[in-house]
Amino acid sequence: MAKKKTDKKTTARKKTKPAKSFSVPKQYQIIFGTLLMLFSIGLLVAFVSYFFTWQQDQSLLSDFANRNSEAKNLMRKFGASVSHLFIYKGFGISSFVFPFLFFFTGLYFFLSIKKNSLINRWFWSILIITWTSTLFGFLGERAPLLGGIIGYELNDFLQIYIGKIGVILLLTFVLISYLVIRLKLNPEKISEYFIRKQEEIASDFKSEEKTAAPVVANTETPAETTEDDGKKSVFELSLENMEPTIQNYSTIDKLSDVDIENSFEVKVAEEEPVATEMSIESKPKEEKEEGKLEVEIAAPTEEKEEKKNLSDKLVEDFGEFDPTLELGNYKFPTIELLSDYGAGSITINQEELEENKNKIVETLKNYKIGIAQIKATIGPTVTLYEIVPEAGIRISKIKNLEDDIALSLSALGIRIIAPIPGKGTIGIEVPNKKPTIVSMRSVISSSKFQKAEMELPIAFGKTISNETYVVDLVKMPHLLMAGATGQGKSVGLNAILTSILYKKHPAEVKFVLVDPKKVELTLFNKIERHYLAKLPDSEDAIITDNTKVINTLNSLCIEMDNRYELLKNAMVRNIKEYNTKFKARKLNPNDGHKFLPYIVLVVDEFADLIMTAGKEVETPIARLAQLARAIGIHLIIATQRPSVNVITGIIKANFPARIAFRVTSKIDSRTILDSQGADQLIGRGDMLYTQGNDIVRLQCAFVDTPEVEKITEYIGSQRAYPEAHLLPEYVGEESGTGLDIDVSDRDSRFREAAEVIVTAQQGSASLLQRKLKLGYNRAGRLIDQLEAAGIVGPFEGSKARQVLITDLAALEEFFNNEKQ
Repeated sequence: MAKKKTDKKTTARKKTKPAKSFSVPKQYQIIFGTLLMLFSIGLLVAFVSYFFTWQQDQSLLSDFANRNSEAKNLMRKFGASVSHLFIYKGFGISSFVFPFLFFFTGLYFFLSIKKNSLINRWFWSILIITWTSTLFGFLGERAPLLGGIIGYELNDFLQIYIGKIGVILLLTFVLISYLVIRLKLNPEKISEYFIRKQEEIASDFKSEEKTAAPVVANTETPAETTEDDGKKSVFELSLENMEPTIQNYSTIDKLSDVDIENSFEVKVAEEEPVATEMSIESKPKEEKEEGKLEVEIAAPTEEKEEKKNLSDKLVEDFGEFDPTLELGNYKFPTIELLSDYGAGSITINQEELEENKNKIVETLKNYKIGIAQIKATIGPTVTLYEIVPEAGIRISKIKNLEDDIALSLSALGIRIIAPIPGKGTIGIEVPNKKPTIVSMRSVISSSKFQKAEMELPIAFGKTISNETYVVDLVKMPHLLMAGATGQGKSVGLNAILTSILYKKHPAEVKFVLVDPKKVELTLFNKIERHYLAKLPDSEDAIITDNTKVINTLNSLCIEMDNRYELLKNAMVRNIKEYNTKFKARKLNPNDGHKFLPYIVLVVDEFADLIMTAGKEVETPIARLAQLARAIGIHLIIATQRPSVNVITGIIKANFPARIAFRVTSKIDSRTILDSQGADQLIGRGDMLYTQGNDIVRLQCAFVDTPEVEKITEYIGSQRAYPEAHLLPEYVGEESGTGLDIDVSDRDSRFREAAEVIVTAQQGSASLLQRKLKLGYNRAGRLIDQLEAAGIVGPFEGSKARQVLITDLAALEEFFNNEKQ
C-alpha cells in the first residue's frame, strides 16, 4: 500500500511540474505582459512617425531635458529618441520587427504560455534583423536610414576582411540557411512547387479552350444552315437578338404552341450533324486529358512528408523534461563554505631533497648498484625519486633494499615501485618531513573538477605530482575502502559525499547511508529531504539498526528489479540511456515510467554488519554488486580490516575499484589491493587507489566536521521535497510464525526433538539433524513446530534460537498441561 501511495505522489508531482516554468507569480506576469504589449504599440507608432518627422526632430535629440522644445513625432520626445536609437543608430528599417517581438513576448507572459518557443522566435528574429540591416548597408547610399549605423558598420567591417563578393556570398549563405532550417525548404519542395504551378497553368489553358469551342460552333452554324432570312425560326431569332427578345417577352408568349414546336424541330434537325461532329472530336480529348490529370494528381508528394512523432512535438512545444524543475531555485553550496587551512603552493626544501638524494645514491652504491640518472617529484606529503639504474642491474636487487633505504633515510614508510608502469624508471617514495594539508576547497575549486563531464564525479585529493585526482563513480562502478582505525576512512567518505553534493542536483542523486557507529554520518540528517533515501516506515534516514539495514538492502534489491523492468520496457541498456529517453518525452509516465536518480549506498563499517547479520547482509550486497551498476545503484563500502571472512570472494570480485589507507600488515594490503604497499603508508589520509590496473598514491582531501556541517546547513535551509526519497517497502520473513498450531499435525518425533533441544539448550535445525539423524527439511519443520508450541524463540538470523524451557522437568510439565 505504501508503494502505491508513493507512486501516486510521484505521478502527481510530475503532472504539476510543467506548470512551474517560472517562479514569478501570475499577477506579475500579467502586469509585465500588458506593459510589453502597450510599449510595442507605442514603439510602432513612433517608428512610423519617425519616417515623416525625423528631419524636424533631429535638432531636439540633444535637447531632451528642455521642456520648451516640442518634437513632431506622435510619441513626442520619447518617440523621437527611441526611434533615432533603433532606426538611425541601430538596425534601420528592419527595426520594425522589434515592436512585433515585444508584443508577442508580452502576449506570452499575459497568457502564461510556455516560453520555450519564444526564445526560438527571438533568435530567428534577431538573425533576420541583422541580415536585413547588413543587406541595406551594402546596397544603398541611404544606409543610415535604411540599414542603420549597425548595418553600415557591419558591412564596412566585412568588406575590409572578405570584400564585396565575400559579403554577397555570406549574405546568400545566411539566407539559404534560414530558408532550410526555419522554413524547411529544400530542392525537392521547390521543384515540386514549380511542377505544380506548371500543371495549374496547363489545366487553366485547356479549360479555356474547352469553353471557347462551343461558342465558335454556334456562331458558324447559322451561316451554314440558314439559306433564307425569311425562314428563320423563333429559336434563332432569340439567339441573335437576345435583348429585344427579353424586352418583348410578351410577344413570344402570344405565339402558338405548334409554331414553337415546329421551329424547335427544324432547328434541331439542322444543327444535329454539326453538334454530333463536335462531340466526336472533343470527347476523346477530354477523356485523355482527364486521365492525365488523375495520374498527375496522384503524385507521391504526401507520402514523402514525414510526420513528427508525438514526443518530438512535445519537446518542441514544452522542451525536454527537466527533473530539477521542482527545485528550480536550488543553489549549490559555495566554495566559501570550505576552509583552505592556509595551504598554498608546496614549498620546496632544497636541503632536504639534496640530503635524501645523497643518502639514496650512497646506500645503493654500498650494494654496488650504480645510478645513471635521478629525478625528484615533490608532492603534498610524499616526494617521488625516480632513478635510472646502470645497465646490467637487476630490478629485484633494488626492490629487496627497501628496508635498508628506509634505515639510511630515517623515514617512515619508504615505498619502492619497481618499475614505474609506463616508464623505464624505478620509483622510491619518501615522506616529506613537513607534509602539506590538501584542503577540500583546493580540490573542489580546481578546473579539473569543475569542468569534469562525469555522471558522479569524485575528487579524492592530489597525486604525488600535485594534480587533482578526479574519478567517476559510475565507471568504477562500486568502491571498497579499507584501513586501520584513525587513518582517514571517515574523512574519505565525507570527501566523496561532499564532491557529489557540489556537483549534482538533489533530483539526480540519492544517498542511502548506513552508519553502525551512529556518529560518523549523523550530520547528513539535515539534507534528508534533499538527498537521502529511506524506507517508507522508517523515522531516521540514516540507518543505524542492523535489522533495518537488512530490510533496506532487500528494498534496494526490489528497487533494482523494478528498474530493470522499466529498462526492459523502454528497450534501453542502462540508466543513462533511459533518462535521456525520458527527458526527450519518449516514455509515457502513465505506463509507470519516471526519471530515475542515481542511488549511492554508503556503508561506514561493513565488518560489524557481517559479524551481526552474516549471510542476510552478504546476499543482497552481493546481488547489488553484481547487477546494480546498469540501473544506477552504486555501493561504497568501508571496513577496518579487510579479512576474507568480511570481504568474501563474491563481493571482492565485483569491487574492482579499491582504496587502501594505512593497514598494519602486508596480508591486509594484499587482501584489499592484491599487492603490498598499503602497510608502507604514513597515515593521515595517505592512500593507494586502484581500479584494476595501476596503483596510484594519493593524499586524500581533508574536510573537517565543521565544514560538513556548514554544507549540510546551507543545503538544508533551502526549499526541499515534501519527504525523503522513498524506497520500495520490504516486509521481512518471520520464519515459523503461526505454523502447526494444531497438536494433531505435529511430527511423530516432536517430543523427542523437544527433549534434545531442551537438554542442549540450543535451538537449531542442524542439532536435530545430527542427534536424530534427520534431513534438513524435516528438522526445519520440527523447529517451526517447536517455535509454535513456545519451546524455542523466534528466528534471530545467524544466531541459534533461544530455548524458552530450562530443563526436562519443566518440559514434562509443559506436555502434561497440554494434555489437560
